[in-house]
This record gives sequence, C-alpha cells and structure tokens, in this order.
Amino acid sequence: MSDGTALSFVKAVHTVFWAFFVGCIVGAPVAAWFGNFTLAGILVGFVAVEGVVLLFNKWRCPLTDVAARYTERREENFDIYLPLWLAKYNKTIFTPLYLLGAAYSAFAWWRCG
Repeated sequence: MSDGTALSFVKAVHTVFWAFFVGCIVGAPVAAWFGNFTLAGILVGFVAVEGVVLLFNKWRCPLTDVAARYTERREENFDIYLPLWLAKYNKTIFTPLYLLGAAYSAFAWWRCG
C-alpha cells in the first residue's frame, strides 16, 4: 500500500471516529431531553473514555501519530477530512458542548428522579 493510500485510509477512519464522538456529544442531551437517561449516560461515557485516551496521549488523537507516519504535512487537518478551521478549533468547539450536554443530561436525570 502506498503512503498516499495509507494516509487516506487513516484520515477516513479518523473522520468516522470524529463523527461518532460528535454524534455522542450532540446525542446525549437529546436523549436526556426525551427521557432516555441510559442512552444519555452511555453517550457521555463514550466521550469521557475518549477524553481519557486524549489525556494520556498529550491531548492528541492516537490516529494523528499513525497518520504522521505517511506524510510530512502537519497542518491542523493533515490527519482528518475536516475543514482546516474546524480541525484547528475542534477541541475549543466540542469540549464546551460536551460539558454543557453532560451537565444538562445530569440535571434532567436529577430533576426527573
């Protein structure tokens, strides 16, 4: 497999994982809104596990290191199929959304319990 093909594969996998976690971030408060607190808790938990992985990897996705093996490029989106601005501000955008969604989910659960 050529480096270009390998990089494209890693970028595609990374993008799928990113979309999954964004879905969890958006889905948790939606699930809580509809009273599905089990699903909300699972979605919040998935993102929390991702946060632990990032924490132990110096706030970098492990797939970034894999992608780096196949290219010398290092712009913010060299390892994922996202627009440059979104890749650059990904954590700045989605961390507060996650924290707000998790807090809302916990509050909604507490209020209904």
